[in-house]
Amino acid sequence: MLYLKNVTYHPPATPQAIIENINLTLAPQKLGLIVGTSGSGKTTLLEILAGLAEKTSGEILWDTDELTPEELQQLSGIVFQFPERHFCGNNVLEELRLGHPELSAIRVKEALTEVGLEHISYDTPPHALSGGQQRRLSLAVQLIRQPNILLLDEPTAGLDWLMKDQLVNLLSRLKQHWTLLVVTHDASDLVEIADNCWRIDNGRIESVNPDIFNVKKKPKIAFNKWEKVI
Repeated sequence: MLYLKNVTYHPPATPQAIIENINLTLAPQKLGLIVGTSGSGKTTLLEILAGLAEKTSGEILWDTDELTPEELQQLSGIVFQFPERHFCGNNVLEELRLGHPELSAIRVKEALTEVGLEHISYDTPPHALSGGQQRRLSLAVQLIRQPNILLLDEPTAGLDWLMKDQLVNLLSRLKQHWTLLVVTHDASDLVEIADNCWRIDNGRIESVNPDIFNVKKKPKIAFNKWEKVI
């Protein structure tokens, strides 16, 4: 169970806090959705939970243990909005094995299968993949680390409707085994699979009923194979 208690981030160089008194609880194997406009503080909150920035005050706990930034780096795995900016490997296999040179072929295959990329050649450069495939590869990289929480920043941004539907279906399936916290400016793609919803504005967060986003039900599209489309 993830707990945030009065978490504030106020860098000395800024006149006011970027996030302020954030309180949030997210149970295991649930998907939490935080919705906010650009500049609302949602990405900063993810960076703090990923251990990439340090809160000014408040507590972040996993069950009863308060976590340091170093411990958060082990607990969390983050998928950035533009994963292509963070790829370092020359090909898919190198990307998956960065930091894990001993990773077995079986584990590589399992990670790619879990995100629907089992058909991809290991020699494919990450930057040659489609946008949807790059999001999936970034997820696979994090799954290999076996984090407790998957953090996703705008996972559907920039994807066409078909790729969005496929990625949403994937996230719905992943939450059967993982805890996911997603931030987005547009709730329409993800609100139907969210277990908890919050709205963030000017660094302050509130729990909300998903109905406030007025999302119309979309027809479900069944896919026999992930890999033939994206």
